Amino acid sequence: MNGEKMNTDEKALQINLDAKRYGTFAEIGAGQEVARRFFHVGKASGTVAKTISAYDMSVSDAIYGKSDRYVSRKRLQSMLDLEYDLLLKRLDASRGEKCAFFVFADTVATKRDEGQGWLGVKFQSHIREEPSQIIIHVRTLDKESLRQQEALGIIGVNLLHAAFYQSANPAELIGSLLDDLSSARVEVDMIKFSGPAFTKVDNRLMALQLVEQWLTEAAMFTADGETIIPGELLWKKPVLVERGSFRPLTNPMLDMMERGQEHFIREKCAPGEQPVVLFEMTLRQLQVGNKIDHQDFLDRVDTLAALGKPVMISNFLRYHRLVTYLSRQTDRPIGLPIGLVRLRDVFDEKFYTDLPGGLMESLGQLFKNGAKLYVYPSLDKVTGKLTTVETLEVAQNIRHLYAHLLENGFIANIPNHNPEALKVYSSDVLAKIHAGDEKLSEIIPAPIFEMIRTKKLFGWNGKNNSPA
Repeated sequence: MNGEKMNTDEKALQINLDAKRYGTFAEIGAGQEVARRFFHVGKASGTVAKTISAYDMSVSDAIYGKSDRYVSRKRLQSMLDLEYDLLLKRLDASRGEKCAFFVFADTVATKRDEGQGWLGVKFQSHIREEPSQIIIHVRTLDKESLRQQEALGIIGVNLLHAAFYQSANPAELIGSLLDDLSSARVEVDMIKFSGPAFTKVDNRLMALQLVEQWLTEAAMFTADGETIIPGELLWKKPVLVERGSFRPLTNPMLDMMERGQEHFIREKCAPGEQPVVLFEMTLRQLQVGNKIDHQDFLDRVDTLAALGKPVMISNFLRYHRLVTYLSRQTDRPIGLPIGLVRLRDVFDEKFYTDLPGGLMESLGQLFKNGAKLYVYPSLDKVTGKLTTVETLEVAQNIRHLYAHLLENGFIANIPNHNPEALKVYSSDVLAKIHAGDEKLSEIIPAPIFEMIRTKKLFGWNGKNNSPA
C-alpha cells in the first residue's frame, strides 16, 4: 500500500487485520452490501461479531421499534443505539479490555434511476472510550439497482475506514468517502459528527466541506447548527429563499425578505400555511479573495442564526439551478425575494452562453415549476431615482419577453418596502464596521449589530467603543 490511496478491498482487509476493531453490521435494504465486502476479502472473523438484516417491516419494528419511515435518520439512530448496547452487554466482559467496539448500520432504498439512504458508524476511538458517531445521507445515482448496491458497499467501507483512521482530520475524512466512486454515482448531502473524537468539530463547517469538495451541490443546517437534508425541512412545503453574501445582512435585505414573505403568503400559501424561509449562499459568495475563509463563513452564519432561519450552502451560480434543486425537494410554490441589481443579472444573456438554449433555457427552468421573483426596488445613490420592475430598462431584444413575464405574474414588484431601507448601501455598512461606528446599529438588524460588536466580526474596529 506504501502511502498510496487504498482501494475498497484494501481498506476492508486493513480493518479485518486490525485486532483492536470488533463490531456489528446491521443493514436494512439493498442487501448486506457493506458486510459482504468484509467477508469477501477474508479474515472477517477478527472483525465481525454479528451481521443482521431485517427486511420484513414487522421484524424490523420488533427489533428497533416502530417508525413512520424505515429509510430515515430516526431508524438509523435506533439501529446504531440498540446494536451498540447489545454489543457491550454481550462482549464487554470478554473483549472490552482488548477491543474498541463499533457498530456500522445503514437503512437504504435502491430504486430505478435513483436511490437514497442513511449510513452511520458508532464507535470507540480507543478501548473503553465513550462512543463517537458519524452519520451520512446519500443519494445513489446509478440507473441500475445492482450498481447502486455496489456503490453503497463501497461508500460503507469508506465511511468505516475513515472513522477508524482519519478521525483526526474530518475534512480529509470527508474527501475519502468517494474513493473508488464519483459524484456521478453517489451524492453525500448530509454529514454529522458527534462524540469525544469530534469535540472540536463544527458540523456547519463539515456541511461546507461537502459542497467545497463536490460531494453534493447543496447542504443545509438549521439556525442552531443541526445539519439536515433539505427534504427533512422542505418536503411538501412552500419555500421562500433569499440568497446573498450576508456579510452582514442589512436592513434592506431583511425588509426585502419580510415584505416578500408577506406577498408570497398572500399569493401562494393556503390559509394559515407558513412557508419555510431560508437563507442561501453560494461558494462564490463565500470567497474572500481567491479562497474561502472558514472563520469568515462561521461569522456569517452566526449572524444569520440570530434571526432563527436555516442556511443553505450551494454551488448554484444561477437562479434556475437553485429553483430546479428546490423543486426536487418540494412540489409546493417557491418564492425568491431578489434585489433589482440581481434581476438585471437574471436577464443578462452573457451569463448563459454555456446553455444550448441560452437565456430562454434558463428562464424556462426558472419558472416552469411555478417559482416567482419578488423584486425589491433600488434607489440610485447619486440621482435619487427609484427603479422598480415596471421602470427597469432591459435589452431591446428581450423587452417583449420581460413584459410577458411581468404581465403574467412570474415577476412582481415589492410595493410596501421601507423607503428608509433603500438609503442603505453596502459600502456604507462596511465602512462603519471597519471604523467601529455605533451608527451601524441604524442600518443592520439589532441582533446582528450586537453580535458584530461583541465578537468583533467582519473587521469591526471598536477599540474606543464599549457596549452600551
